[in-house]
Amino acid sequence: MRPALPHWAGTLAVKAAAFITVMCCALAALLGVLVHVSVTNQTVGQARDLALSRLTDASRAYEAGDTLLPGAAVDPAGLPAPLRTLALSGERGTMVSTYRGRPTMWAAGPVAGRRALGVEVDYSQQSRTIAGLDQSILWSSGLAIGATVLVGAFAVTRVTGRLHGTARVARRISAGDLDARVKDPRTKDPTRPQDEVATVAAALDSMASSLQGKLLSEQRFTADVAHELRTPLTGLHAAAELLPPGRPTELVRDRVAALRTLTEDLLEISRLDTGRERLEADTEELGALAGRVVRASGTETEVRVLRDARVETDRRRLERVLGNLVANAHRHGRPPVVLTVDGPVVTVRDHGGGFPEYLLAHGPQRFRTEGGARGHGLGLTIASGQAEVLGARLSFADAVDGGAVATLTLPGGE
Repeated sequence: MRPALPHWAGTLAVKAAAFITVMCCALAALLGVLVHVSVTNQTVGQARDLALSRLTDASRAYEAGDTLLPGAAVDPAGLPAPLRTLALSGERGTMVSTYRGRPTMWAAGPVAGRRALGVEVDYSQQSRTIAGLDQSILWSSGLAIGATVLVGAFAVTRVTGRLHGTARVARRISAGDLDARVKDPRTKDPTRPQDEVATVAAALDSMASSLQGKLLSEQRFTADVAHELRTPLTGLHAAAELLPPGRPTELVRDRVAALRTLTEDLLEISRLDTGRERLEADTEELGALAGRVVRASGTETEVRVLRDARVETDRRRLERVLGNLVANAHRHGRPPVVLTVDGPVVTVRDHGGGFPEYLLAHGPQRFRTEGGARGHGLGLTIASGQAEVLGARLSFADAVDGGAVATLTLPGGE
């Protein structure tokens, strides 16, 4: 397995800083080489011209029989072997070497008797000049690279900071907080230039506002429809109770009861959507509460208490969650249905075909069921909403050996 990289290793700021550093180093190296070559060529050229000029003077003095000036001699001991060979072949040339512990520019040429006339010129000052230039290039390049990296990192960090802020808002929106906004300062002033980050932030804010408006409209529509249906359904229910006994009356009453249940579920969902639900917490024994839920459901559900727990919770909401889970298991699964209490964790399992793939991937979705199954997809939606109000975590999975498993994890527990 490959080791995990640290969090900062793949950030845009680090990549940008590395790119800027590499480019600065490359540019500094190129400029340094150009300056070094130019100055070195100029310095060496001046020293070479001086040495050849002195060689010419020494050659004239030697041919005239005059005494050679200091620094000029025939077959001098320190003359480099390649330069001596060149002079003996009849050519003139120059060469830099170390003589008597200091840099020396040599110039040599042929004289009568197949001998080499050599002239030495002290090259120490020029060598120190080139060395000082190289050191200055290194220092200035280091300072320039450091300053450029700092400025570049600061600029990139500001951009990446805005991007991280935009990403945090996007995650909040995806988690359901549609009030979250980026509010990039550049988007508030249209006269300021709008960079790409500001454009993305403005688009995200616009999308969140649009989604929020549509969601609020849907919530208002759901609540309005449920409220409008409630009154006529109450009258219809009363009228159905006055019908004479018989099979048609039973069918009417059954359908009226289904409509009333749907209307109450819609009202409950609309209350959950507003986010204004408040807990009425009390201490409850989970084992006893689970038994009451199963008895109230009128279903054949086995209750197993592996480890009982006392929790601070809202009894009505918790009974609603567990009741919906048990009803869903019997409606869409197959027996046996088992409700298990293990501390603050409650599971409801059936032995049917498992949950639909869309539910496992995205959670319950209202008015959606799989394969024409009975129901409106509201039971698990309400269970998830009420679990969120309780501060609990409700998860859905398929058992390895078949069947659907809903797990409710309550906070705390003794």
